[in-house]
Amino acid sequence: MYDLILKNCNIVNENTIIESDIAIKNNRIELIANSIDSEAKNIEDVNGRFVIPGLIDDQVHFREPGLTHKGDIATESKAGLAGGVTSYFEMPNVNPTTTTNENLTKKFELASTRSLSNYSFHLGGSNTNIEEIKQVDINQAAALKVFMGASTGEMLVDSIDALDDIFHYSPLTVVTHCEDPQRVKDNEKLFYDKYGSDLSAEHHHLIRDVESCYLSSSLAVALAKKYDANLHVFHLTTAKEMDLFSPGPVDGKKITAEVCVHHMHFNESYYAELGNQIKCNPSIKDESDRLALIKALKEDKIDIIASDHAPHTWDEKMMKYQDAPAGLPLVQHELQILMDFYNEGILSLETIVEKTSHNVAKRFQVKDRGYIREGYYADLAILDIDKSYTVSEENILYKCGWSPFAGKTFNSSIYMTIVNGHIAFQDNQINQDLPFGMQVEFDR
Repeated sequence: MYDLILKNCNIVNENTIIESDIAIKNNRIELIANSIDSEAKNIEDVNGRFVIPGLIDDQVHFREPGLTHKGDIATESKAGLAGGVTSYFEMPNVNPTTTTNENLTKKFELASTRSLSNYSFHLGGSNTNIEEIKQVDINQAAALKVFMGASTGEMLVDSIDALDDIFHYSPLTVVTHCEDPQRVKDNEKLFYDKYGSDLSAEHHHLIRDVESCYLSSSLAVALAKKYDANLHVFHLTTAKEMDLFSPGPVDGKKITAEVCVHHMHFNESYYAELGNQIKCNPSIKDESDRLALIKALKEDKIDIIASDHAPHTWDEKMMKYQDAPAGLPLVQHELQILMDFYNEGILSLETIVEKTSHNVAKRFQVKDRGYIREGYYADLAILDIDKSYTVSEENILYKCGWSPFAGKTFNSSIYMTIVNGHIAFQDNQINQDLPFGMQVEFDR
């Protein structure tokens, strides 16, 4: 007897859409066939809705440990499930930072009794932790996160000697945040001298400008080429940077690129309305940059789409521009943003699946996830393409309680999310009896 059978699915997987049923047993997909009429503990007729692999979001900040007034593993993984995200890789800029293997192990232990979706964590690079990097278990950590700008304290890697060592010796793929710290610092002084207390979020993209991004990302690419290292550049924001990356399938690429949904959706015109709500690093840029990112995505210069989910409290965001922290909550709504792109004829469902699941699994060598295949874990998102969804205070699941999309109506909804074969989200509700998620395994 199966645990769950999904009837009448339109399965979006590996660049095709097929009508089929899916049978699930012991956390995994056991059978995909035209018509499955076997016994099951639960049978769900999805009535022709699109069924896609659950998203693997390789870039989230869940704020635990140490910053849990903003968000935590339990709350933010729930919000992700409501958005079709079944696995995530979380960032090291928590307190204490995940810059030692001991702290990395502690985070895995924490998640095992906190996370409702599947989890992994990035080890963080610093100017001084090269020995920790060399000793990391490559089958445990997702990747090595290096903040080349836009961080504080030990997480900012601004020593060229340290960067040389990291790219030379890291046994993990190096994933980077690229903004040139000196360029940003110089721009900040320039704008502060000019505007003083009138400085606002509308200046953000001019301070953290195109050149600050390009200077840093071109350095990262040059170092990767010098040392034949694996490099994945997070959250690209500019047209200029697209020249650094090659088109083509992710297979075999050693240098890959990523875009996040807010940089695909917003442009500089939104600062006037949303202000600090969309203050993030790297900044949201001009409309020409936004369009260039989408074009590069379709040309396969950009390989992966993520959220960079980064919650802060409303009070923190309402501080004056200079004091307000950078980042916005996104993990519950990233798939709906992408479905709007589908509804507008800009992206196909096959492309969305490739960039949010398949390519993440390929790039980071995720084991048995990221595809709808027999034998793979049953991590699925089921889409209600024609059912609109309005974001409101009542349905926002982030611990911070707000979203820059509050009041916005998306064209589509998430009908159901399944994680490890268990229905995690249905009828706009999280399953209260859901078991904890699993640690993501890698096949390296």
